[in-house]
Amino acid sequence: MEPSAMNALLQGQKAFFRSGKTRSISFRIASLKKLKAVISDHEKEILAAVYDDLHKEATDAFATEISGVYTEIKLAIGNVSDWAARQKVPTPFFMRPSKSYIYKEPYGVALIIAPWNYPFQLLILPLVGAIAAGNTAILKPSEISSHTAAILEKIIRAAFPPEYICVVQGGAPETKALLELPVDYIFFTGSVPVGKAVMAAAARNLTPLTLELGGKSPAIVHQTANLQTAAGRISWGKFLNAGQTCIAPDYVLAHESIRDAFLEELAKVIVKFYGRDASTHPRYCRIINDRHFERLTALLDKTKVVCGGKTDAASRYIEPTVLSPADWDDPVMQEEIFGPLLPVLSYYDLDDAIRRINERPKPLALYLFANDKAVRRKIIRETSFGGGAINNTIMHIVSHHLPFGGVGPSGLGRYHGQYSFETFSHAKSILRSYNRTDVADIARPYRGRMMRLILKWMK
Repeated sequence: MEPSAMNALLQGQKAFFRSGKTRSISFRIASLKKLKAVISDHEKEILAAVYDDLHKEATDAFATEISGVYTEIKLAIGNVSDWAARQKVPTPFFMRPSKSYIYKEPYGVALIIAPWNYPFQLLILPLVGAIAAGNTAILKPSEISSHTAAILEKIIRAAFPPEYICVVQGGAPETKALLELPVDYIFFTGSVPVGKAVMAAAARNLTPLTLELGGKSPAIVHQTANLQTAAGRISWGKFLNAGQTCIAPDYVLAHESIRDAFLEELAKVIVKFYGRDASTHPRYCRIINDRHFERLTALLDKTKVVCGGKTDAASRYIEPTVLSPADWDDPVMQEEIFGPLLPVLSYYDLDDAIRRINERPKPLALYLFANDKAVRRKIIRETSFGGGAINNTIMHIVSHHLPFGGVGPSGLGRYHGQYSFETFSHAKSILRSYNRTDVADIARPYRGRMMRLILKWMK
């Protein structure tokens, strides 16, 4: 799409928004129902497209791409009337009998830019929030996951007019052109470097935005942990989607007293999950493209392979691989891995482990395996991260009662459930006063004594 066509699309969406149609709660609910119906109608095509992009088997594709979308849509349909309702809040005593309200107002045109690793879910999940909040939306799927991008355009075109919701295809030039448009809100999911560019582009138009990024998310295995539980849940969280998950455990910090035993459990559970040859397992994914395959194989230090390590460039296959003893200076520890390589480091003193984590950019997630309440409290209190889990991985993202988002370099803003509605809504503050009593009357020059009494009371 040419920049002139993009601008025409933006103007069309702005006109549609100004018509007031999207502000109607019944319109929003009808749109959410239509979105759910069109997804259901094309479910098999969506699953096939995800398989073509990531070699993800249908059960896992449904679980990680579609089921959560259905849950969010159902939640929004059932609650959007309450979420959007005018909220009455307390009014300071000296301002009475005035009343105070918060109105939930849609921003207008939302630009949603999605990544390739969960190409369906990470575009549609924010869209649910944008629709529920009463916005129009321009959707930009990743060109890397091209099969899913194509089916996304097909289902959106079948359900909605482009002046309401529209998919724009293309690569980096098209994304850059979209970011130059004066949209009303930007929602971006992707890497930290691209997130910085998105934020810089948003700054030129002072556009509010949400950034869902990533980082090196640690998993700490304390000496009080159940090692079978830790190995099983870390392996599942790490090797799901072949490690191409923004909240995957990026590396493990295992207490040195249990490190060797933990490594043994890891090797056992990987075989239990994927067999002795993961390349033949139907539920093991592939790397998205050649560039990422080459990047990952360059990080694979064969001298530190505990288990795994096999690769095949033709099929972009990288075996589930554990690297130990890893070191903080290793190349694999210098960037987010985003693949099926799991470095395992050891620590002796928990304070030193915390210091090491805090020396690095704040991660999107942190996972702790420990059966010591004091240790759990210490980690939560003394480390900063977007969200996480105790004795689990990944699963905190599933609950729509929990906000999902990063902090600092791992992201800006939050979404899921009601938090998605709030992300795409502006909270407009209104003070309602009355003709016969003016709250500003106490500030009149001739009411100096009253003003002094009020200020003294407020002190």
